[in-house]
Amino acid sequence: MTNTERTFIAIKPDGVQRGLVTKILNRFEQRGYKLVAIKMLNASQELLDQHYAEHVGKPFYPKMSAFMRSGPIVATVWEGKDAVQQGRKLLGATNPADSLPGTIRGDFGIDLGRNVCHGSDSVESANREIKLWFKAEELVTYEQFQAKWIYE
Repeated sequence: MTNTERTFIAIKPDGVQRGLVTKILNRFEQRGYKLVAIKMLNASQELLDQHYAEHVGKPFYPKMSAFMRSGPIVATVWEGKDAVQQGRKLLGATNPADSLPGTIRGDFGIDLGRNVCHGSDSVESANREIKLWFKAEELVTYEQFQAKWIYE
């Protein structure tokens, strides 16, 4: 299989509080992606500052980081062909108002500040984010038996 990658997908506090965790996980599983790491946590300010380093100091960042600390987050890592780009397509546009029906944000989001999920935007970002949120030993390697039914 070519272009196998890993991507980081976080279900934000609004997604957790609204009971959307299993619905979101199901979208990735139905598409054929392999879950290789998952945990629920309350993110620290330090972790968020590292994760959103490009936004620290911007006017909207304090409100965004307070929201991300307002409740638990479900952090996941998914593996498969073109996982980063396809994960972004499953999520939909960052602003739910611009997301098509059938995408996670298009189906479950309305407001930009409550867009349900975060997804890595590049392979480089995915690798960085995975290392921030997970220890190497938390990433599981296993054979996905259904892979022969997903990939040529």
